[in-house]
Amino acid sequence: MRTARRPAPPLDPRLPRPEPVLEVVVPVHNEEHDLEPCVRRLHAHLAETFPYPFRITVADNASTDRTPWIAARLAGELPGTQWVRLEEKGRGRALHTAWSRSPAAVLAYLDVDLSTDLAALLPLVAPLISGHSDLAIGTRLARGSRVVRGPKREIISRCYNGLLRGTLSVGFTDAQCGFKAVRAEVAERLLPLVQDREWFFDTELLVIAERAGLRIHEVPVDWVDDPDSRVDLLPTALADLRGMARLGRALARGQLPLAALGGAGTTAGSPVLPPPGRLAQPLRFAAVGAAATLLHLALYVLLRPVAGAQTGNTLALLLCTVLNTAANRRFTFGVRGRAGLPAHHLGGLTALLAGLAVTGGALAALHHAVPGAGPGTELPVLVAADLAAAVLRFRLLRAWILPTHRSRRTTGTPAS
Repeated sequence: MRTARRPAPPLDPRLPRPEPVLEVVVPVHNEEHDLEPCVRRLHAHLAETFPYPFRITVADNASTDRTPWIAARLAGELPGTQWVRLEEKGRGRALHTAWSRSPAAVLAYLDVDLSTDLAALLPLVAPLISGHSDLAIGTRLARGSRVVRGPKREIISRCYNGLLRGTLSVGFTDAQCGFKAVRAEVAERLLPLVQDREWFFDTELLVIAERAGLRIHEVPVDWVDDPDSRVDLLPTALADLRGMARLGRALARGQLPLAALGGAGTTAGSPVLPPPGRLAQPLRFAAVGAAATLLHLALYVLLRPVAGAQTGNTLALLLCTVLNTAANRRFTFGVRGRAGLPAHHLGGLTALLAGLAVTGGALAALHHAVPGAGPGTELPVLVAADLAAAVLRFRLLRAWILPTHRSRRTTGTPAS
């Protein structure tokens, strides 16, 4: 039996009644099997529990199956449902297009697999409707979240968010959960600054918002992994690394108008800017690390058929560590010449042992969970493990190299 719909509280007089208060975008690409049950379940949930006018938009990213036909039929059958067609793929492109055209006061999106329990939708958007917050995100990594997923995706998610905290000093806990919302007037200022049109879109939006001092509300969610996920992990991880480096450079150079984003009309106060130079070393380290990760993977692919998974990984890491330490010594920390060189490489080898423990442990966990896993499964796990090892390596190298370099400078020993 359907529950009675709760009476709506008085609407803000500044919001026109005919327009939706909430628009939920569902970005899709070739989702002919999941689309209809997702939209019907979402529509029923909103109709029964959401006390304001709403609209559901299916944003089709260049689907080549029956997805457009199903979306058009649902738009004709379900009140408050529409669909838009894009000729290029990209989740960020779909959200940017749909949100830019929306008349709603609050803009949200969720993944078509409905991995996130819809009970969290009202807690997600309520702080935005009330004006308490500017953006809201679901998080699978906070206390109170209940998550069911495999070890590979758990490791990748935690490593990715750990790398964000280590390089861009973010405060939010989960950049990748496909369950987010933003106030329309905030989105109007943020969207022109977000360059990515694919998977890094979410992260870039959140980092810019946080640096501008906008308030981000987090909602712990119940989340069940979709085993049929079609995200290509290795290209996505590499694209995310490039996105972090690009965004970090823009922030370090002051190329984003953060002060304007934190101005009148938001719930936040003054922009929160990082201390001068806080980003410089992590950004340079990230650039070196991205190159080292690519080299590590390439060497691993070459060595694995001859030496096996663990030995191939060890040999690849050993060579990469020597090159990585030399590059970070000069490029990241600005140390030139041979002064302190043995100690610095000893620190690099210490970081190697830490990286070997992380990457080797990740491979061992993978082979325990998925016996017979081949290179196609191992490479994404190694990428995630490399991200975690990179954060640890940065802290070890900074703790080892900088004190040695500073002590030589203060005692008058030339650094070059």
